[in-house]
Amino acid sequence: MTMTAVIHQPDFASYLGFFQRFLNADLYIVLDHVQFVHGTSKSWTHRDKIKTAQGDRWLTVGIRKPSFGTLINAVELAPGTGWIDQNLSLLRENYRKSAGWSEVFPRIEALYGKRFDLLADFNMHFLDGILDMLEITMPTVRSSTLSPVGHRNELLVELLRKVGATRYLSGLGARGYMQPELFEAAGIEIEWQHFVHPVYPQPFGDFIPYLSILDTLLNCGIAGTRDLLWSCK
Repeated sequence: MTMTAVIHQPDFASYLGFFQRFLNADLYIVLDHVQFVHGTSKSWTHRDKIKTAQGDRWLTVGIRKPSFGTLINAVELAPGTGWIDQNLSLLRENYRKSAGWSEVFPRIEALYGKRFDLLADFNMHFLDGILDMLEITMPTVRSSTLSPVGHRNELLVELLRKVGATRYLSGLGARGYMQPELFEAAGIEIEWQHFVHPVYPQPFGDFIPYLSILDTLLNCGIAGTRDLLWSCK
């Protein structure tokens, strides 16, 4: 019996394509035991982009500055509600006239309302809220609970074997470092994601793809986002 798994860091409110992978998978392995990356273009765990009148802009979760080498599952949220107020204010400023505003914003606001100490817990809570809106059921397991060993390809194979996966659904960005022979030796098939970003109505000029799914939800509404997602399956 085929069992398809996705492996990815617990990023904050990722883009539509991240959720499209879930339509073709049986399990999401949450890669939370690896080093938190910040201050580079590859830093997406605590932020994603939305659209403003000035172009795209980061929507950033407030965190305490982590020391070098801190694992994702140990990154702490910043104290207080200042960053939450800033996030909600930024969304109000740029999306209050959008088609999905009255339906979606109260649900986003409620997600921000629950308190957590750790970034990974907050992001997973946010993910659950978005999956609920999209009516997607996706079992998850955190890599930190699997006690894996190895790095890069060896780590991925180890995680997949521990959960009994027979197929690994990966984004195309991994092609550059993937070693298919390791997966083949473990009896695991690699399937590459095929995702063509749909165009939908956005304010403020030309369409910008690959923004946070919050942009899609607020501009298209919940049913409209579901339709977009399934059209990409």
